[in-house]
Amino acid sequence: MGMGSDSAAFPFSTTTTSPRFCNPISHRRIFSDVAEDLTVSVDGQSFLLHKFPLVSRCGRVRKMVVDSKDPDLLKLELVNVPGGAFAFELAAKFCYGSNFEITTANVAHLRCVAEYLEMTEDYQEENLIFRTETYLNEIVLKNLDKSLEVLCKCDGLDPSVEEVGLVDRCVDAIAMNASKEQLVSGLAHLECHVGSGKLHMHSQDWWVEDLSALRIDHYRRVISAMRKTGVRPESIGTSITHYAQTSLKGVERRHVWDSGPFVGDDQRMVVETLINLLATENITTVTLSFLFGMLRMAIEVDASLDCRIEVEKRIGLQLEMASLDDLLIPSTQTSDSMFDVDTVHRILVNFLQRIDEDDSGELSPCGYDSEGLKSPSHSSVLKVGRLMDGYLAEIAPDPYLKLQKFMALIELLPDYARIVDDGLYRAIDIYLKAHPSLTESECKKLCKLIDCQKLSPDASSHAAQNDRLPIQMVVRVLYFEQLRLKSSFSGGGSGGLSQRFMCSSGVPSSCVSPQRDNYASLRRENRELKLEISRMRVRLTELEREQGLMKQQGMRGGEGRAGEHGRAFLASLSRGFGRISMFGGPEKRRKKSSQGSEGKNRRRHKASEAYWNQH
Repeated sequence: MGMGSDSAAFPFSTTTTSPRFCNPISHRRIFSDVAEDLTVSVDGQSFLLHKFPLVSRCGRVRKMVVDSKDPDLLKLELVNVPGGAFAFELAAKFCYGSNFEITTANVAHLRCVAEYLEMTEDYQEENLIFRTETYLNEIVLKNLDKSLEVLCKCDGLDPSVEEVGLVDRCVDAIAMNASKEQLVSGLAHLECHVGSGKLHMHSQDWWVEDLSALRIDHYRRVISAMRKTGVRPESIGTSITHYAQTSLKGVERRHVWDSGPFVGDDQRMVVETLINLLATENITTVTLSFLFGMLRMAIEVDASLDCRIEVEKRIGLQLEMASLDDLLIPSTQTSDSMFDVDTVHRILVNFLQRIDEDDSGELSPCGYDSEGLKSPSHSSVLKVGRLMDGYLAEIAPDPYLKLQKFMALIELLPDYARIVDDGLYRAIDIYLKAHPSLTESECKKLCKLIDCQKLSPDASSHAAQNDRLPIQMVVRVLYFEQLRLKSSFSGGGSGGLSQRFMCSSGVPSSCVSPQRDNYASLRRENRELKLEISRMRVRLTELEREQGLMKQQGMRGGEGRAGEHGRAFLASLSRGFGRISMFGGPEKRRKKSSQGSEGKNRRRHKASEAYWNQH
């Protein structure tokens, strides 16, 4: 009954006569040399045995024989045997002294069945409990690999395996040995660059992949123990990522038109446990792409709301590093839009809350303490603004996307999140094109979200000729375009005038008088343009009133007249702003007004065609 020092198994000495096994339909016979006097039934299987070997080593069997008060007892039935018939057969072989080895594959079963049968030292020295404990302490618990193997074999042995403390001991052994291996491996691969004085550690944790074979509840306990023993957070994050990829690879994406259950409780338990690990163990070393993957999985398996909120909160803490593809989460609701807009809305809310907390000097509740997360700069908000503009443009063609959800996303971002509104204008234009059934009031509400002062010249040119926009929007665009042209001329013209006022000698010359005449004419033109804009506003009010009356009376013929009035009104606007394009030029420029106006219209038309091709 010795144990080899290098062996991973404990051999038992054999009897002089090797046992012979018989396998009839309903019975298993351990020995056939001597007539058996006891039949033991375990999980529907009967074993033909002798009383003496069992009674001499098994306290439970001895008590059952004594309590029966029947000297001719022929049959015993054992219920709830840990490990079932397989474990009991190994214990019976041990009682008979049969030759077999204790290995990592059977030591958990042997330890549990030995506890069940009460095979202690009170009945015989070096009984099965002593043997299995010796093997565990001398071989298993000192080795990370063997501790993992034994822990994997504990499946199906509940609650006995918990009662004997085998799971806790294996978990602690795995965590402690992993910590030791990291320390030893780190010291062995430590390199010091003399020139730079930097230290580099090169070590690979082979156990990261092996942990994926554990049951999810055992895995959670191992990770918790590793956090306490000081295992590197990077290794733990890598392990969680690998475990999720391995255990959830069979979960397929469900489409909007699919219905009915498609996953079991096992996948849901895995997702919820891994997400809870991130929160309870304060693990922040996982990547953003992994968080988005876990969020998609949580939606697919219908995980609890708390789990989804936890992942959304962590994504919101680093939203500026996300990509557009990350945000395109398919919706699982059959009557909703194609994309999960509500989830993105909550993520954006979390991001803005993080900005507010950081501005007030509060720390993040999820433990992110890197410089970029503690002190978000304005550039982070600008990145998210560009990201959301791209997201709005992607979801805008969805015919099932409700206007309220679309506008809620736009309104959520502050004004300073966008330097220019070209991306927002593009998204709204796509939405208007994909939703032609919007009412006029809905179009007005949506277009009011665009700041016309933030539109680039190309976007303004496109908006001025966009038939899908309300007339009020077009007027605002043209008005701010006029202000921009006026401002640009004033800024560039003042320098030119000051130079013209000075002669080469540096003193005023006689050329001042004609320049004053030009300046007076510019002022007159400016007053005329202001009056024309006032008349435009009055005519716009009359046109709106006329359109309202036509809608109430249901006069289709009036619609044609309204369209003519609208076209005439826009034509007058174009003529007015055609004059603005020449604002401030010399007298000879006015003589070429008609030619310049036609050329500018042609250039504006070409620029409008090329605008969306570029965007």
